[in-house]
Amino acid sequence: MLSNKEIICPNNLLDVAHKKKGIKVAVVNAGKPLPMLSVQDAVNENLIEPIFIGDKREILGCAEDIKWDISKYEIIDEPIENKTAKIAAKLASKDKVKIIIKGHIHTDILMKEVLKREYNLLGKTRLSHIWHMTIGKDDKPLIITDGALNVLPNVKTKMHILKNVINFSTRIGIQKPKIAILSATEEVLESVQSSVEAAELTKLAEKENLNADIFGPLAFDNSISKKSSGIKGIKNAVAGEADVLLVPNIETGNALVKMMIYFMGACAAGIVVGGKVPVVITSRSDEARARLASIAAAVVALD
Repeated sequence: MLSNKEIICPNNLLDVAHKKKGIKVAVVNAGKPLPMLSVQDAVNENLIEPIFIGDKREILGCAEDIKWDISKYEIIDEPIENKTAKIAAKLASKDKVKIIIKGHIHTDILMKEVLKREYNLLGKTRLSHIWHMTIGKDDKPLIITDGALNVLPNVKTKMHILKNVINFSTRIGIQKPKIAILSATEEVLESVQSSVEAAELTKLAEKENLNADIFGPLAFDNSISKKSSGIKGIKNAVAGEADVLLVPNIETGNALVKMMIYFMGACAAGIVVGGKVPVVITSRSDEARARLASIAAAVVALD
């Protein structure tokens, strides 16, 4: 059942990202092969100019192993993993970097530092995570949010997540995204809290006149399949045609994304948005092409 398909970085992200060149980025706890390879790919695409943070000997050794001359790039020597995130957050707070890229470091350690108010990296909306999912090189993406940062968001937090994903969708060329507020049912049931919150969120979004077609609750099949939504008689602008799935909790988003990766060979570009700088968040097991896609998504998300 596991897919052997080669993961492919989608053209739609790269094409939009190529409009910006040489963005300064901090690579947090660099010095492992996969993060270094993806950063090398992004440099070769003329997307970024890296500042490497981590054990200098490891970074130079890894660069030598992959035959990459990094002599013209800055290296900040910090052998203690848990201190590398602090350096990156300080660089971002001083506008010395525009993107933070996770290397070989735990997500919670990195994000704990980014969230500290002393760095002034938080914007007007709450931070949220976006997955940009594709299978082929020229696929229309399916966007999933939030499957990595907000664990069990309430309606107020989901409004922030919603606004962040509308902004990102517009930046990749989806002018009026169709957003499904996901639940296990298309009916509002008191026993299914996510369905109640989905209906409330739909009304709030309509009241704020957001630039998107938004509807919930919708189950997964009714969100992405016209046949399924047609059989069930669900008629609205989103049913069967969703560009975005806003999931009820982190478990749903995490499971859905990883099923697409492991069963379908999907390319998952993951970033945190809503703050002063985008943060590239990838799993330490992600392949280099997915990491490149994540860097491209972060470049696209820049103001």
